[in-house]
Amino acid sequence: MKKLLVSLIAFIIVLSGCSSGDSDQVTIGVLMPTQSAQRWIQDGEYVTELLEEKGYAVELQYAEDNPQTQVSQIENMITKGVDLLIVAPVDGGALTVPLSQAASANIPVISYDRLLTNTDAVSYYVTFDNYGVGVLQANYLVEKLDLENSKDSLNLEVFAGSPDDNNAQFFYNGAMDTLKPYIESGALTVPSGQTDFETVATLRWDAATAQTRMDNIITSNYSDKKVDVVLSPYDPITLGVISSLKSAGYSSSDLPTTTGQDADVSSVKSIIAGEQTMTIFKDTRLLAEATVDVVEKVLNGEEPVVNNTTDYDNGNFVVPTITIEPKAVDQDNYKETLIDSGYYTAEELGV
Repeated sequence: MKKLLVSLIAFIIVLSGCSSGDSDQVTIGVLMPTQSAQRWIQDGEYVTELLEEKGYAVELQYAEDNPQTQVSQIENMITKGVDLLIVAPVDGGALTVPLSQAASANIPVISYDRLLTNTDAVSYYVTFDNYGVGVLQANYLVEKLDLENSKDSLNLEVFAGSPDDNNAQFFYNGAMDTLKPYIESGALTVPSGQTDFETVATLRWDAATAQTRMDNIITSNYSDKKVDVVLSPYDPITLGVISSLKSAGYSSSDLPTTTGQDADVSSVKSIIAGEQTMTIFKDTRLLAEATVDVVEKVLNGEEPVVNNTTDYDNGNFVVPTITIEPKAVDQDNYKETLIDSGYYTAEELGV
C-alpha cells in the first residue's frame, strides 16, 4: 500500500507539472474571412502549421464572410485570453469595437492581407503589394494586346473587388492608373461606360454577382459587338464572367483576354485549357512566413523589419507594413511558377 501511495503521489505531481506547462503556452488567435475560397483555407493552414512548429497554441476560426460572426469570434478569443491576434477581416472597418477591447487587454493585433481600418489597435500589416497586383494585371494586358501599337479599339469591361475590402481599391487603382492612357487614346473602349469603382465593385468578391452583372452588360451593350478584354481582380469573379460569356454564345476559342488573381486551382486549370488568360500568383507560404516572423518579434518585444511606411493609411494612422511581391502567371510559366516551386503538384492541376 505504501508503494502504491508513493506511486499515486508521483503520478499526480507529473500531471500537475503537465497542466502548468500547458497553461504557460502562448496562444495565437487566427481569424480568416471564409472557407468558401481556396486561398483562405490555405492561408489558415500555412499560418497554423508554422505557428505550431514554433511551439505556439493556435485557435483558427473562419467567419464565412459574416462581419458580425468575426466580431463575436474576436470577443470570444479575448475572453479566453489569447496572447496575440492575426486578423484577415471580412469587413476591414467593422471590427473597431472588439479591436479596442483587444487593445485594452494588451493583446497585439496583426492585420493579415486585408487592412483593418478606422482603428489604432493594429500593430502591423502583412500583405502583398496590392497596388502592384493591379499594375501587373494591366501591364499584362498592355503587352498581350500590344496596346502601344494597336490601331483598332478593343472593347473592355471592368470588374473590381468588394468595397468593404481595402485591398480592392488598391487593385483597381493600380490597374486603372495603368490602363487610363489607353482608354483616353481610344485603344480601349468601354461600351458599358462602367468604369468608376462604386459601379464595378463586386460585394464579397462573389462570382454569382459578377456573372449576373456580366449578363446585364452583354444584353445591354453587345448585340452587335464582341467583348475583347475583361479586367477582373479575382479568379472566382473571372470564372463567373467566363460562365456569362459562354451562356451568351462565346466558345472557348473566342473568349476575351481576361485577368485574375490568387492562382486558384480551378482558374489555373482554366488557364491551361485556354479559357482564362492569366492570374496573379500570391505565394501565401511567403505571407505566412512573414506573419509568423512578425508574431515572434512582437512577442519578444522586438521591432519587425517593415518595407512600407507610406501607403497603408487605415483612416487613423499609417500602419507599418511588410509587403511581398506577386507574380503574373499564364500558360507560358505556370509549370515553373506553381509546380516547380512546390505550390501545386502536377496531379492537382491535371497535367
